[in-house]
Amino acid sequence: MDKLRVGVCGLGCRGFVLSNILLSMPEVDVRAGCDLYDFRRDRFAAAVKEKYGKEPFVTDRYENMVTHSDIDAVLICASWEAHVDLAVRAMEEGKITALEVGGAYSLDDCWRLVRTYEKTKTPFFFMENCCYNKDELLATSLVRAGVFGDIVHCHGCYGHDLREEVAYGEINKHYRLRNYLMRNCENYPTHELGPIAKILGVNRGNRMLSLVSVASRAAGMAQYIRDKEDERLYKYGRFMQADIVNTIIRCADGSTITLRLDTTLPRVYDREFTVRGTKGLYMQTIGAVIEEKDCSEEKTISEFYGTAARYEKEYLPDEWLRITENEIKSGHGGMDAVMLRSFVGKALRGEEMPLDVYDAASWMSVSCLSEQSIDIGGAPVAIPDFTNGKWLMRENADVFPLPGKTR
Repeated sequence: MDKLRVGVCGLGCRGFVLSNILLSMPEVDVRAGCDLYDFRRDRFAAAVKEKYGKEPFVTDRYENMVTHSDIDAVLICASWEAHVDLAVRAMEEGKITALEVGGAYSLDDCWRLVRTYEKTKTPFFFMENCCYNKDELLATSLVRAGVFGDIVHCHGCYGHDLREEVAYGEINKHYRLRNYLMRNCENYPTHELGPIAKILGVNRGNRMLSLVSVASRAAGMAQYIRDKEDERLYKYGRFMQADIVNTIIRCADGSTITLRLDTTLPRVYDREFTVRGTKGLYMQTIGAVIEEKDCSEEKTISEFYGTAARYEKEYLPDEWLRITENEIKSGHGGMDAVMLRSFVGKALRGEEMPLDVYDAASWMSVSCLSEQSIDIGGAPVAIPDFTNGKWLMRENADVFPLPGKTR
């Protein structure tokens, strides 16, 4: 296969950004797009025509795209509720399936993904772009090199002020609104969990056993709507989604993970990605690597701001070091482009995907399981083993070969 012929389902903000990155890749031929809204289809078609000089196949019916003979792979960037149905259909049609992130609505959905993959063996890739971000790759490389010793705890947060996006979801046709009105859970867990799960070898020598989730009250959205004084928003009643959801996950190897959802109160963006080991720690919020030898009572945290940059030349993988300026500008500081470069290369070479269906199922399951734990007062809830025991034998696999000698 010389070029990967791609169709994109869901041409809103996320799908359109990824489409433009794919259009810049010489080893990709963007052949088709699907969306319910004609203005999105028109925008996508215009971009493809400008690049290739010809019209792509566009449709508002997903089945028309996944059965199209000219498509090798499908990127699914539609609303969260549609993710599993669309991914299952794509795998059944034998199309290489790349699924955008989100949270699951039921364990049955997670099992459907796994069972469809195991039945069809269609290549499946979970598009968790934070696993390809510079900070997370650097920290993972340092972990693999033994800089932090034995890793016992990791923390992550989806800290993002989404009040405007949620409040104007109906006007902007964004699916988050209906989720925030009707659900209360860790609704978007994979940005923080994905890189942590890779570090801890989840589904590859380790697995998540159980979680507990506790939610604050929901006050942020109601206050935001009162302050906006926009009559278009007054129809919304009580929001179910808590302002803060804290989740604790226990793993088979004794390590723990904490996650925080924080999207409806004033804040600046921060994933709070933190790695704690017996020999040191990584703190994304202040860009710090702190080794045991540097710790003393006399030092303050401010002395370590930006120290992670000192480790980049030795420990960042080559795939990030060769990133271009255009890729950095293309989306999320370059991690989207690096992720798609990885996916396309694996697909063309027929190689195993580093973020697979078992990752998708286990990471997405945190949403519906956290919903259950919150409903029963923060009681522990078991996390299924979606590998059916294969995690005991599967070797750990990072998204890229990582540099650095083990200390």
